[in-house]
Amino acid sequence: MQKKILFISFLSALCACNNDDNAFKTVNYPDATEATDPKIINDINGVKVYNGGYGSALVRDPQDHSVFYMLTDRGPNIDGTVKDSKIFSNPDFTPQIGKFQLKDGKLVQIGTILLKNAAGKNLTGLPNPIGAGGTGETAYDTKGNILNTDIDGLDSEGMAIAPDGTFWISDEYGPHLIHFDKNGNTIEKINPFNTARKIPKVFAKRRPNRGMEGLCITPDGKTLVGIMQFPLYNPTSADMKGSLIIRIITFDIASGKTQQFVYLMENKDLQAVSEIAAVDNTTFLVLERDGEYATAANRSSVFKRVYKIELDGATDVSDPDNGEKGKLYNGLALEQLIDVKGLQQNNIIPVKKTLVLDLMADLNDLYPHDKAEGLFVIDNNTIAISNDDDFGVTGSGKYQQKILPFNNTVDKNTIRFIKLKKPLK
Repeated sequence: MQKKILFISFLSALCACNNDDNAFKTVNYPDATEATDPKIINDINGVKVYNGGYGSALVRDPQDHSVFYMLTDRGPNIDGTVKDSKIFSNPDFTPQIGKFQLKDGKLVQIGTILLKNAAGKNLTGLPNPIGAGGTGETAYDTKGNILNTDIDGLDSEGMAIAPDGTFWISDEYGPHLIHFDKNGNTIEKINPFNTARKIPKVFAKRRPNRGMEGLCITPDGKTLVGIMQFPLYNPTSADMKGSLIIRIITFDIASGKTQQFVYLMENKDLQAVSEIAAVDNTTFLVLERDGEYATAANRSSVFKRVYKIELDGATDVSDPDNGEKGKLYNGLALEQLIDVKGLQQNNIIPVKKTLVLDLMADLNDLYPHDKAEGLFVIDNNTIAISNDDDFGVTGSGKYQQKILPFNNTVDKNTIRFIKLKKPLK
């Protein structure tokens, strides 16, 4: 009888530890699921702006595997007619995390976490001032008025969920690494300048709108791993022309210590890296892409692939002096080494890179979205990929509806659950 009581107590403690019956349930993931009924938040001359925009990043709830958290970027905007300008349809839009649940194969939004500064004020997605994260972009409203900068403005792109349920988010301005509590309040903000804890100064040389696009946390919960979308403009855009060298940064959460590694993108004309996701503490998946839509006619030329990378054995390219150009090699910045030949000449080993998925070749149907951006490892054989639907709008100087050429419908947030040809490990 005593053994039976002890066994029952053990089961009770185990259930209490998980604190959610769903942790024991098997979730049947569909091949694809689309977000249902996004709200219309603006109408610009008949062009509907949706409160979609989720899909820049996604993570699964560690307790309930039917729930996913999905991230917006800075809000609905299009390119302006002036160099490095953006037109914001909703300047007061708050970057946010959507909580979605799979219900009968549908992706249903069940909650929203608005991101806030340390004082509890809702953030905006407006550009930062120069010297505080600004990239030189100018923001306009739809009437042509120049909008003010915002020192707390956030162009959120990468997201990780910590073991305690708090969130880490990276962005394309500073770049900033921001720790948010479960309610979206800022706990800590880390960047290359003006913070108690910093990331290296060289990351401030990110190309405008190509910042720290990807972010994940190692399964042990100890280390953040971020990846830039594109080679840094280091020292300038002219100096690194044609460079394939993208920086990965690791950030030890307890100590603040960082390391840097080289990821070589496939070619210089890509939009480049969209996300990084953890397989284990040293192995990761990287989503690399162009910005094209696939059709039956051009499918073979469109580029959207997932690679497995290994940090073990790669060279740490950190600069012990934390110079603005980073560590120099015979007077050249890392990005000026351009490609694998330049790395070899300087005894730099990039991360090992292996193709695990080609979205254009390995799916039975056509992947129709231009922006595959979110990535999460479901298990050893399955990954999830979300798209950025850009709030259903696009354009240059004038708002237009974002229509998928494949089926002539407005782009919406979708998660695809993809079985891999080979196990990840």
